[in-house]
Amino acid sequence: MTTYILRRIVQSFVVVIFVTVMVFLVMRLLPGDPVLMLVTSGELQEFTQEQIDALREELGLTNPLYIQYVDWLRKAVSGDLGKSLLHRYDIAEEIKRRLPVSLHLGAFSFIIGITVGSLLGAISALRRGKWVDMLVTVAANIGITAPPFWLGILLIYILGLYLGWLPIYGYTSPFVDFGKSMLQSIMPIFCMSLFPIASTARLMRSSVIEVIQQDYIRTAWSKGLNEKIIVIRHVLKNALMPVVTMQGTVLRNIIGGSVVIETVFFVPGMGLLLTNSILAHDYTVVQGIILILALAVVFSNLVIDIIYGWLDPRIQYE
Repeated sequence: MTTYILRRIVQSFVVVIFVTVMVFLVMRLLPGDPVLMLVTSGELQEFTQEQIDALREELGLTNPLYIQYVDWLRKAVSGDLGKSLLHRYDIAEEIKRRLPVSLHLGAFSFIIGITVGSLLGAISALRRGKWVDMLVTVAANIGITAPPFWLGILLIYILGLYLGWLPIYGYTSPFVDFGKSMLQSIMPIFCMSLFPIASTARLMRSSVIEVIQQDYIRTAWSKGLNEKIIVIRHVLKNALMPVVTMQGTVLRNIIGGSVVIETVFFVPGMGLLLTNSILAHDYTVVQGIILILALAVVFSNLVIDIIYGWLDPRIQYE
């Protein structure tokens, strides 16, 4: 197992490098010049062409692309993500300030997704063919296909503007005002957790049905064992294994969805910062955020693989 983990770490490192290289190149292929944006939008409007060229050289934008990337990667490994090209703030400090916001929404979305989805899927399978099963199946199909941004806009209009029940934008830390934080988080968390709930419920339903049809489960039923014992000790334990392996996909969906949802609800997390930085061509901020997100994804996938092997000792790490 140690060999497997080491191999997965090496693979994860390669993936992170590949992602950062692609982002580095794509951002520089996009039309626009961040130095000109900086000059025309700030206090540097009176800069001459010579001063603009000097500023571009100071920022390292005149170096060949591979030198720019190597310099950035070397500093990033030491924890220095640089400064924003446009606003000159320290990127690492800005990420530290915004990361708790995204973690708050993402963690709750993930927990709600896996718990509610697993519960609904199990109930649907155990009541197969009945109205509960049909309701969960239809709701899961809708949840998988519904675009999060469309759902967010719809909720803003109905619950925020029309009924006035919930605030339509912003974020407050639960340590500052718990009640206000809960109200502001309801719609974003619902939008981010809808796909995890739906996809987990559908997979859990299929998995439970498959386990129920196994011979050892049928034997337990025929012997008249307690239904709760059969379901909890045998059915759910084995049915959860495919669900665990799917949580890597769920986490990627939550991370990607946070960019859209934070923008829709104007939540000051990493997703909103990434959107604004892409639109402004702020290369260094985009690279720093993508690096953090890539590390989060590969690390979570590694942890899920290890958990799956722990749940099912039959898995061979070859």
